[in-house]
Amino acid sequence: MKWEGHRRSSNVEDRRGAGGAGPRIGGRGIGLGTIVIALVAGWLFGINPLTVLGLLGGGADAPVAQGPAAPPPAEDREAAFVSTVLADIEDVWRAQFGAGGQPYREPKLVLFRGYVGTACGTGQSAMGPFYCPGDMKVYIDLDFFDTLRQQLGAPGDFAQAYVIAHEVGHHVQRLIGVTEQVERMRGRVSEREMNALSVRVELQADCFAGVWTHHSQRGKQWLEQGDIEEAMNAASRIGDDALQRRSQGYAVPDSFTHGSSEQRMRWFQRGMRSGNVDDCNTFDAQAL
Repeated sequence: MKWEGHRRSSNVEDRRGAGGAGPRIGGRGIGLGTIVIALVAGWLFGINPLTVLGLLGGGADAPVAQGPAAPPPAEDREAAFVSTVLADIEDVWRAQFGAGGQPYREPKLVLFRGYVGTACGTGQSAMGPFYCPGDMKVYIDLDFFDTLRQQLGAPGDFAQAYVIAHEVGHHVQRLIGVTEQVERMRGRVSEREMNALSVRVELQADCFAGVWTHHSQRGKQWLEQGDIEEAMNAASRIGDDALQRRSQGYAVPDSFTHGSSEQRMRWFQRGMRSGNVDDCNTFDAQAL
């Protein structure tokens, strides 16, 4: 991915030196990376990862980080990559919303280490990247990319870009009302039905990441051979079936909250091939 030399976003907050808020998990952050702590729990304690994911869905509020945050240092290569990818995601979604006559409100992206206070509760690095609808921010501990490469077997810069685009996809859902509609169902439907809704939420975010890929490549031609395969591999590695088989030896489809490997790859491809947001309506799809 030929990312160097492109515009960097000014919407990146560097809170890596701000210190943690304490080892407490809470709120309803929406994320691709929460699977990491669930997977680790499965390895160490024999706990079903989906049980851990359920615990990550709620909890007590935590203090939100106060005061202005500095931008990341210009010489920080990892932060520069994240800032550059975010800038292009901003450009694509601004154009998509503009084509529909709507303004696009850009999310902030917060870099942190250890623990961080959010409007969704206390986030921690073991959760991986996540989006908090309450403050409309994406949170990333950059060490997650090492986990993605070394533990989950998904190396490559475009695998990382896919992760960022997926989380911003949750922000798009927040802006268009999907997040609110799904949250209204919480407590009104069974756990199985809520899991099924969660799968549709996550697959739509994957599709939105594909939409970004489509328009980003058309505009910049910055993808290189193997980049798409990196994103597809990442989508495959974090499918619920792949994670469950890795942690417990078998998959339980009724407990899926993010979708199978095949589903995640297919919905990413769907958005990437058409570049059409309307093709990402997972909620009306008869088959996922």
